[in-house]
Amino acid sequence: MAGYGENADALAGQYESVAFEVVHREVLHLIPAAPRTIADIGAGTGRDAAALADRGHRVVAVEPTVELRQIGQRLHAGSAVEWVDDALPALTSLHGSFDLILLSAVWMHLDEQERFHSMRRIHELLKSGGHVIMSLRHGPVPQGRRMFEVSPIETGALANRFDLCVVHLSERSDRLGREDVHWSTIALRNEPPLDSGKTD
Repeated sequence: MAGYGENADALAGQYESVAFEVVHREVLHLIPAAPRTIADIGAGTGRDAAALADRGHRVVAVEPTVELRQIGQRLHAGSAVEWVDDALPALTSLHGSFDLILLSAVWMHLDEQERFHSMRRIHELLKSGGHVIMSLRHGPVPQGRRMFEVSPIETGALANRFDLCVVHLSERSDRLGREDVHWSTIALRNEPPLDSGKTD
């Protein structure tokens, strides 16, 4: 992705400077306690993927930027993380179904059409009753990056079109101390509609 490969070393330092438990403080209650299958899409340097794998989960880390992926494989060589070179919206190399899908600082890189197809693909990959946790960045776009302003309301409405309902929404300041940046955290649950034709 543009703006990430050439700055991979500096970005790695930023990503790894904040612990998983701090970044995802508001949604830790949605992280399964028992081992589950998790996809970390846009895994970056694998901070979150490694933390989840170290908790006993089977984790697939999806990262399209080769420089970040290589750094992550080196930094977290001791964690049982499966690395995949792929990206939304297609995710053609990601197979199976997942109890939890994590999209940390990913969604705002997708334009409106890409977000539609990505939500459909995420729904395909998510088990019934499974969760999606995503964070949206708000603030000035760094030079050389491709980002769009995406609201949590818009994201929730799109999710509802694919039977994904919002179960958590919170706002927070930037963990790196950037005063002009803030974040929305959204959690979705895969709840297929009840079949109204069934009777007890």
